Amino acid sequence: MSSKSLLHGTVGLVLLHSMLFLTAECQKNMTAMFVFGDSTVDSGNNNFLFTTSRSNYPPYGKDFPGKVPTGRFTNGKLVTDFIASYLGIKEFIPPYLDPSLKLDDLKTGVCFASASTGFDPLTATISSVLSMDAQLGYFKEYISRMEGYIGKAKTQVLLKRAAVLISAGSNDFIANFFPLPIRNITYTLDAYKKFILQQEINFIQALLKLGARNIIVVGFPPLGCIPAVIIVESGFTSTQRTCLEWMSNVARDYSRQLQAKLASFQTYKANILYIDIFNPINEMIKRPQHYGFNVVNRGCCGGQVVGLSLPCSLGAATCSDASKYVFWDNVHPTQAVYYKLFQGFIPTIDRFRSRLVI
Repeated sequence: MSSKSLLHGTVGLVLLHSMLFLTAECQKNMTAMFVFGDSTVDSGNNNFLFTTSRSNYPPYGKDFPGKVPTGRFTNGKLVTDFIASYLGIKEFIPPYLDPSLKLDDLKTGVCFASASTGFDPLTATISSVLSMDAQLGYFKEYISRMEGYIGKAKTQVLLKRAAVLISAGSNDFIANFFPLPIRNITYTLDAYKKFILQQEINFIQALLKLGARNIIVVGFPPLGCIPAVIIVESGFTSTQRTCLEWMSNVARDYSRQLQAKLASFQTYKANILYIDIFNPINEMIKRPQHYGFNVVNRGCCGGQVVGLSLPCSLGAATCSDASKYVFWDNVHPTQAVYYKLFQGFIPTIDRFRSRLVI
């Protein structure tokens, strides 16, 4: 064989290898994203419910494109918006209950999350929002609609190639177990943690049965550092507003148990990723200047008083620069925090995408 033929053959093999590599990489692309959970990921479903747990009014959304109060419980985008954009799926994850959504909008994924909900059905009942079971019910409805639109086989492929994210459970403790004399009468703290954990595992199993294969499970934040929790648990008398370590330890312990439970899903043909938000948020609160923050113990909006429903009320005054605050209101992080969390997740998300199970 001539050197020229050998060169052409080598080039051809390199090109073929490159084409096969690119084809394989393209096959790893996630083409849709589905979101379940509470206000940390609700993009506006509660706008369409008869509940006081809403944020579809200013100053919410003041830093969202177009300064629109979408129903997201922050000043701008959620971490799920950043993840969906990074995966090349869509810029924003819309709420499933939005009647203006077209079938093509649904095809690339939607959000089923509902602010103030939890894995305990009682938590959702307290605020008249969607329970996790109700969210699952809407997901089943979604699947049926997609089957009618693109067919059963294509719908199953869509589900298998989708990223599914779950972020919930905190409200079961901070809005139910600790403040209300209901569950804490019939459950010890340890027993209640086991109850919530089993509810979460049951939810993941239900998603797998419906065809989901690539699932991101988000752990708890440091609950004892949430300004509203500090104020309420201190009997509205605290002026120091320092983190309540005992409450954060509840979150840390639950998250550890959740991680251990998720290991049992290795027997499934599934790609399940646990994302830790406790440590990064705790770091931002403990070393704020290192991350560009100045204020960690009160919200940019309504940071002085916790009201009966939402501390950030319609038209409330806000700080001049939300990017310097860890919390937007007295409960929820700012867009700046969500973006920093997303940036820290990128290597993990890349590994998650590379392990795509279809």
